[in-house]
Amino acid sequence: MDKFWKYLPHSNYATKISTSIVYAITASAAVNFFYEPGNIYSSGVTGIAQIIGTLAQSAFGIKIPVALALLLLNLPLFILGWFKISPKFTIFTGITVLLTSVFMQIIPVQVLSTDPIINAIFGGVVMGAGGGYALRNGLSSGGLDFITIAIRKKTGKTIGSLSIIFNSFILLAAGLLFGWQYAFYSALAIFVSGKVMDAVFTKQKKMQVTIVTSCADEVIHGIHGKMRRGITIINGAEGAFRYDRQKVLITVVTRYELPLLKQIMRETDPHAFVSIADNVQILGRFYEEDL
Repeated sequence: MDKFWKYLPHSNYATKISTSIVYAITASAAVNFFYEPGNIYSSGVTGIAQIIGTLAQSAFGIKIPVALALLLLNLPLFILGWFKISPKFTIFTGITVLLTSVFMQIIPVQVLSTDPIINAIFGGVVMGAGGGYALRNGLSSGGLDFITIAIRKKTGKTIGSLSIIFNSFILLAAGLLFGWQYAFYSALAIFVSGKVMDAVFTKQKKMQVTIVTSCADEVIHGIHGKMRRGITIINGAEGAFRYDRQKVLITVVTRYELPLLKQIMRETDPHAFVSIADNVQILGRFYEEDL
């Protein structure tokens, strides 16, 4: 039992649970308010659960709740998450999946619109925002997130892009089984969800920062004191206007860390020239916090 409790971060326990609840509500709203009324299939294991439910109903007359299928399909994937990502991440993801299944069963299906395009767009926005928010706080919706996060650690590809690749198989299955119009609308929903998830989950986006400063020691001390980032120093830089001697500092941060970097620069050298290149690729070592 002691081994179990050591993985629970007691200091931010309330934050993790509240994030799980927020995701559970948003995912349930996306499925019950937009996807189910519009016959649109979600991304990941939720989409597979929908397909299983539709097949069971049409072929055998058996109604399998999406919530139940979602919970059962996630169970074997928890093993992958435990060994390939982290036990702490897997424990709280399990809580998230359980809460999602409960809310999906409690919240009734509501027809807000009969237009499948509206359902696809708004359902994708709600689902992507919830998924990105969960990942941003060290959680996931389970299912294919375990696989995509494990691959991202090896390749550096974004979560949303990997999700789109994997979910193409769900679209193919939906098109072959139920008609290609459902596949096309579901593709729109998955694309929107993936892009919104990338926009919200900013920890995966890397930015190269070039700092021209006359207070290099103060800036370096500030960055190292509040961020775990390496810095390359270029000595002997000279301004072309006043010919004053300065140093150039080069580092890479995530978009999530950018507000903290701006605060450090205001405190250490508010007159420094800072250039930021968005969405750079990293080939060497780059520290990422454990999930």
